[in-house]
Amino acid sequence: MNILKTEVGAAPINMFVSARSWIEGNALQQLEQLSALAGTQAITAMPDLHPGKFGPVGCAVLADRLYPELIGSDIGCGMGLFQFDIAPRKLKLDKLAARMRALETPWDGDIQAVLKEAGLAATSFDASLGSIGGGNHFCEIQAIEEIIESDAAARAGLDPANAYALVHSGSRGLGYSILQRHLTQGERSLALGSEAAERYLSAHDHAVAWAKLNRRTIAERAAFAARAEISEIADLSHNLLEAGSDAMVLHRKGAAPADRGLVPIPGSRGTLSYLVEPREDFPAEALASLAHGAGRKYDRASMHGRIAGRKSDLSQLGRNPYGGVVLCEERRLLIEEAPAAYKSIEQVIGDLVEFGLVRVVATFRPLLTFKTVVERAEDSARTRRGKTKREVRR
Repeated sequence: MNILKTEVGAAPINMFVSARSWIEGNALQQLEQLSALAGTQAITAMPDLHPGKFGPVGCAVLADRLYPELIGSDIGCGMGLFQFDIAPRKLKLDKLAARMRALETPWDGDIQAVLKEAGLAATSFDASLGSIGGGNHFCEIQAIEEIIESDAAARAGLDPANAYALVHSGSRGLGYSILQRHLTQGERSLALGSEAAERYLSAHDHAVAWAKLNRRTIAERAAFAARAEISEIADLSHNLLEAGSDAMVLHRKGAAPADRGLVPIPGSRGTLSYLVEPREDFPAEALASLAHGAGRKYDRASMHGRIAGRKSDLSQLGRNPYGGVVLCEERRLLIEEAPAAYKSIEQVIGDLVEFGLVRVVATFRPLLTFKTVVERAEDSARTRRGKTKREVRR
C-alpha cells in the first residue's frame, strides 16, 4: 500500500497502486480535493483510478457526511455475471449478433409485474428497464478461458463447458434524476439523519435495486437470443453508498464491494475479464473495496486523434483478438471505447494480487460484445462528409 501525502488535517489517502500502473495527474489532484472535504475520514484508491466529472473514478471515501456527487449520476451502476446453460461452441456468433440487436429496442416484457415482484415502486423511468445505455456500458457473451482457483470456482457453480454473459449497466435516467434533484436544491453535502439525507438514501436504495434488476433483465434478453436459461454468478454495484451504524458513510465511485463474495472485473472489449475472490485477510485500509474494471487511460475526446476514422480501421474495431464480434454501429462510440482507451487489465489485477487483496478465480474471453446498433445522425453525417473529401482528392 502506498500513501498519497496530503495537507495537514486532510484525510489519509491509501493507494493500492504499484509504480508500474498508469495514474493520471488529474486523478491524483481530485483525490487530494476529496481528502479536504468536510467530514472525510479516509480514502482508498485502486489501480483503475482515473479522473471523473465530480471526482475520481476508482475510489472509496469514508465520511461522516453524505455527498451525492461522490456516487455520481448513475447510481447503482455495476457488473453482473450470469451463466448460460449452453456451450459456447453451440453459439453461432453471426446469428446470435443478429438476434441480440433486439437489445437496442425497448423490452416487451411486463415491466410493472417485474417491478412489483422486486418490491419496487413505479417511476417515470421504468420504460428503460432492460436497456444497456451508452458510454462504457455493455453486454458481453463470454467463455471461460481458464479456471485458476478450482475450489472457489466449484463453490460458485462455474462450469467451463458453459457460456456466460457479463452485463455492465446501471439505473439509466433514474439515477441521473436523483442527483440532479439534489444538486438543483443546493444539497451537495447532507448531514446524516437530516430530512434531505433520508430522502437521498431512500431514492438511492431504489435506484441500486432498479439497476440490479436492469442487469438481470438484460442478461435474460441476451439468454433469450442465445436460446438459453441463466443463473446468476455475481452481481455487484460499484456506484453506491453504505450508511453504517457508526455514523459514517462509505461512498464508492467505480469501486466494487469486497465484502459480498466474488467480484467480476472486466478489461476492455479486446481483453480477458477476471473473476476474483477477496482474501480473508483483506486490509482494512482498502475500505472493503476493489477495482471495478481496467479504468480509462485516455479520455474520450483524445481517442478521436489516436484512432483513424477510415472504414478499414473501424472495421478492425469490430472484431476482438479472440475472433469475437463487437456489435457497435455508432462510429463515435466505437472509437471512444476502443481497447486502446483503457489501461492494462493484467496490470490492474496484478496490483490487486500484489497488495494481497484478491485471488484470481477464473478468466473469461469475449465472444460477442454488444454496445449499440444505432448510428447517431451526426456520426452518419460526419462519415458522409469524409467520403466526399476522399472522392475530391481522387
